[in-house]
Amino acid sequence: MTTDLKVSLISTVKDAASEVGEFLDSIASQTRRPDEVVICDGGSIDGTAEVIRAAEGVTLVEEPHANISRGRNLAIRAATHDVIAVSDADCVLDPGWLAALLGAIERGADVAMGTSEPLTRSFFQDLAAAVAVPDRSELREERFMPSSRSVAFRRETLEAAGGYPEWLDIGEDMFVNHRVLELGARRELVPEAVVRWRAREDLGGHWRQYRGYAEGDALAGMYPRRHMLRFAVYGGLAAAVASRDRRAYLAAAAGGVLYAGKPLRRAFRRIDGPGRKAAAAIAVPALMAVTDAAKMAGYVRGLVRRGSSSAGGRSKPEF
Repeated sequence: MTTDLKVSLISTVKDAASEVGEFLDSIASQTRRPDEVVICDGGSIDGTAEVIRAAEGVTLVEEPHANISRGRNLAIRAATHDVIAVSDADCVLDPGWLAALLGAIERGADVAMGTSEPLTRSFFQDLAAAVAVPDRSELREERFMPSSRSVAFRRETLEAAGGYPEWLDIGEDMFVNHRVLELGARRELVPEAVVRWRAREDLGGHWRQYRGYAEGDALAGMYPRRHMLRFAVYGGLAAAVASRDRRAYLAAAAGGVLYAGKPLRRAFRRIDGPGRKAAAAIAVPALMAVTDAAKMAGYVRGLVRRGSSSAGGRSKPEF
């Protein structure tokens, strides 16, 4: 095992003054602290930069209007070590997060893939988490695509992947994941390396989040078959309803139950109380439909943008 491995923890942030202090505290509480911390501020106007400047041992890079990709790349360039751990500055790191990621790097991984779990304080956030966030037991290393809330790279691997795509405002971490796969880099899933992130608080925020993810997919040429399948499924559902055929209704209902099964099981495990569970049985499928509608709207929006700009030409072959 390598004992002299040094790691830079990098992040990017904008207007998170009320959250960044907890992020910095969670860094200070790591059982294995980073050898340096570099945070890029993209032009905060709420005092975020002042909070970071006051933190001991943190290097602040500032570039107004930098998007997430640009901010991460600037922080990586300012970092001095050969292992780059990445998170978001509005998250909270579990105390053993960095030690667990570095353990995988020390075992020979080029990419240590941590996990993330939502911080929920409301019934809506519990529902959204059930719809979107798998249990750790559901994760499979060969298929897992880490969020850049919770990941660590050998620098040479990240550089070979081209860094974060600055032309892409959202979905940039999935783009890097695909580049890493193309390189044949050694990846290791580290379920115990957990970062906790703040879930959207209402339906509008949830809609914008998933619309944005799908828009990024379209701009980057990612997951076209997955998105086309979603359009086909809902088109088939609309046709079944329009047909007024009892057998079509039953087939659609059976398909819906299967589709909602896994999120419903998550909700029943995570949500306490018979009344809340009963409400979740209705609300989870409804929120799944809203989430899918957001993704379809975002994907169409992204295709339009891609067709009218040069962004789509920067993507590599579709996945």
